[in-house]
Amino acid sequence: MRIYPAVHYTMGGSWVDYNLMSNLPGLFVVGEANFSDHGANRLGASALMQGLADGYFVLPYTIGNYFASVKPTKAATSHPEFKKAEENVRLFTQKLLSVKGKRTPTSLHRELGKLLWEKCGMARNEKGLTEALKRIPELREEFWKNINVTGEGGELNQALEYAGRVADFMEFAELLCRDALHRRESCGGHFREEFQTPEGEAKRDDENFSYVAAWEYQGVNQPPVLHKEPLVYEEVHMSTRSYK
Repeated sequence: MRIYPAVHYTMGGSWVDYNLMSNLPGLFVVGEANFSDHGANRLGASALMQGLADGYFVLPYTIGNYFASVKPTKAATSHPEFKKAEENVRLFTQKLLSVKGKRTPTSLHRELGKLLWEKCGMARNEKGLTEALKRIPELREEFWKNINVTGEGGELNQALEYAGRVADFMEFAELLCRDALHRRESCGGHFREEFQTPEGEAKRDDENFSYVAAWEYQGVNQPPVLHKEPLVYEEVHMSTRSYK
């Protein structure tokens, strides 16, 4: 099995309780998708082990307990928010299919991936992140002006599904670079070249960055809003990881 860090750089994951259920009743989040066991300590081996542990040892008991204790109900589709979401998806799909440009979703995906690999990879710096934040909006604009999605919207269309994911990647890539530029320290899998010890180890700033961050989306080309929740440890003390 070939393993290498890619989206590991993003760390985090969705919140879950001890039963691996999210804040939406009945929605369980398994493996790397949740923050559960290793969270910001996202190493390849522990990531794979969490997927195995969740699937083999946790979910068979927690999901079964949920179904045994909660009576299933049929979700109504008459709620205004449901109709709004349905309409938004229809318009989004129609927009993707109507561009009829010259670039495939694959070509734009690869260009975006290469940009992140070079500017927001294992080691990043202010210059590279600033360049990426300048290029990503340009690439997103090109996506919506020059994308070519084959097939139709009323059938199973993998090209359409892929294009929708790439559209999401454009937004997420920008947020990832913005967050990396904002965090002026080196910690965990986030290594800013400007913040390292003379020995090349990560140089943390616990005084200013000891918090959990959540960015609130405000719309395309609008800066997101940062929400912080301080990390408070009573029984343990934070320390810098050393790879030596």
